[in-house]
Amino acid sequence: MKIAVTSKGVLLDSEVDPRFGRAPYILIVETDTMAFEVVDNSDNVNAFKGAGIQAATMVSDKGAKVLMTGYCGPKAFATLEAAEIKVVSDVTGKVRDAVADFKAGKILYSTAANKEAHW
Repeated sequence: MKIAVTSKGVLLDSEVDPRFGRAPYILIVETDTMAFEVVDNSDNVNAFKGAGIQAATMVSDKGAKVLMTGYCGPKAFATLEAAEIKVVSDVTGKVRDAVADFKAGKILYSTAANKEAHW
């Protein structure tokens, strides 16, 4: 299964970035093999608005079924939910460890956004 993890860097040993829409990278990890693709999210890092929605669209386009991140706002959450992508919030530590927790079933899926909208 492909899962997306927000990241501060381009390696599995990079720290999870708590920001979904404005994370510099999103790693798309194949959980069976740990093979991964680095998605450059730099266009959204400084976006005036819509960063979460655009990042959610990218995650969907890459075929991920789960997003692991720190915070996810309501518009991004709604976009992910519409694409049938489950969200795991409050993720910290290294990307590799987040994926290991997912594989071990040590995660809880979010039922709503955990960050307020930006106005």
